[in-house]
Amino acid sequence: MSTAVLDSVPTEDARPKEPSGLGVLLAPVKFRLAVAAALQLVGALVGLAPYIAVVEIAREFLGNDRVDRGAVWLWVVVAAVGFLVRMVCAAIAYTISHIADADVGLQIRRRMAERLGRVPLGWFTDRSSGRVKRVLSDDVASVHHAVAHVVNDVVAAVVTPVVALAYLFVLDWRLALICLAPLVLWFGLVAYMMRDEEARMARWSAELDKVNTAVVEFVDGIAVVKAFGQAGRAQDRYRKAGDDLARFLGEWAGPMRRLDAIASLIISPPVLLLVALGGGVWLDADPAEVIAFVMLAVGLGAPVLALGFGAAAMQVATDAAKRVAELLATPELSRTSQTKTPKGARVEFDAVRFSYDGRTTVLDGIDLVLEPGTVTALVGASGSGKSTLGRLLPRFWDVDEGAVRIGGVDVREMSERDLYRHVGFVFQETLLLRTSIRDNIALGRPEADITEIEAAARAAQIHDRIMALPRGYDSAVGTDAHLSGGEAQRISIARAILADTPVLVLDEATAFADPESEAAVQDALSQLTTGRTLLVIAHRLHTIRGADRIVTLSGGRIVAAGRHDDLIAAGGAYARMWDAQSAVREETA
Repeated sequence: MSTAVLDSVPTEDARPKEPSGLGVLLAPVKFRLAVAAALQLVGALVGLAPYIAVVEIAREFLGNDRVDRGAVWLWVVVAAVGFLVRMVCAAIAYTISHIADADVGLQIRRRMAERLGRVPLGWFTDRSSGRVKRVLSDDVASVHHAVAHVVNDVVAAVVTPVVALAYLFVLDWRLALICLAPLVLWFGLVAYMMRDEEARMARWSAELDKVNTAVVEFVDGIAVVKAFGQAGRAQDRYRKAGDDLARFLGEWAGPMRRLDAIASLIISPPVLLLVALGGGVWLDADPAEVIAFVMLAVGLGAPVLALGFGAAAMQVATDAAKRVAELLATPELSRTSQTKTPKGARVEFDAVRFSYDGRTTVLDGIDLVLEPGTVTALVGASGSGKSTLGRLLPRFWDVDEGAVRIGGVDVREMSERDLYRHVGFVFQETLLLRTSIRDNIALGRPEADITEIEAAARAAQIHDRIMALPRGYDSAVGTDAHLSGGEAQRISIARAILADTPVLVLDEATAFADPESEAAVQDALSQLTTGRTLLVIAHRLHTIRGADRIVTLSGGRIVAAGRHDDLIAAGGAYARMWDAQSAVREETA
């Protein structure tokens, strides 16, 4: 590795660590949230004025033979002003917190988009689409509660009962204790129900990931599974994920239903009303004070219940924030400040060693040269490392040892722009964006005009199919363009043709094509591969008989290399694979 690359890659200890947690996500708006909390505090305190006013008005009517109407009207004004101030404070507080939430959500999404644009491409293959989608969409939405509501709700839910109870203790501490008993019992039941909550939330998160993954795979892969008659199995996986989630929810929520119902009943308005009235009669309390207890004690249940719901939502938001923080802390590909431009299309794998986890070696000492304009095929049993080797070239991951070079330049010393101008790839997994066919083909060259796009589509044997769509090249994938697996693969091949990169990686590009489309895909590939440095990862050996060189991998090492006829004559692993596949083809012919 060159000195420039070494200098540009921070060590594990020196690399800045991304802090994690909800507090970090809220840090940019903490001042605004503090202002909102202060306003909500003022509103909660002033909001008790109407209740105090009612008590004082009751004293005037019940304690005096002659009512002081001036005093009564004064308390009416106090009640009205208190109500108005509370409403204004709450409105301003929630406006501030919701604007802060919009800013936090925008910032999180921008940071995640930037981070995902800099992580290794292999990071996406290691994670399901459903899991990534959940973090980008669902988890950011879950953080909304923590920003927009939790501070205001907690202030209101804590301050209002505490101040109300303090006022009631001033009026009659004995009756206040009686009214406090249901709240203490409620907190005890809730604490019991919340035991082991962290473990249950982790299980809930895992089950949701399974459902999201099953949904995305079922929807995005429906064309492929239908082409191979596997729609029933795909539906079964989706149903199983949903059933597992429902089963866990039943196991979790079922035992809690009775306790939750009892807890909610204990602090319901009718129960609190009976407690206040019964306690007042038993203690022979002052009628005006009983009125205060009836109004305030009955209202204690609502903020306490809100606090319980808020705690549950806060737990969800906290877990979501952890997953967002984990994504934001995903290691990025190393970058060098001194980039180099390749000269030519010669590809070298120089003593390459690689492992996914730092322990199990997948590739061990690979030395391989791909000369410009030649076709090199990688073959081997599943797990031999051929797809991994092919994906090191477009830098899905970085090697642990050795180097991968294009035109004499280490791929780690190239800018991303230069790398993907030199290396194109068509993999088994065909991904089309949910936008127009035109934009899908022009993904690698957005500036291409329609003439160039159509020429690439003709070369990929897909132009006629596109023109048969309702809006031709403007038809949107998934809306008015529903393509088979083979048709989608030819769109991706047209994309690669238009990108016109001198180096190309093909990972069994016909693997997911339906039988009727395979011939068309092969014709499209013949247009794509002409004159390029081509690396083919092959599973069907008959498709690479004419390759300039066939490299056989086993256990992460190169065990044989040569032309088809030479490898057959030499015997060994390639000859055995050829004989096995030939026998299968004869049986199915």
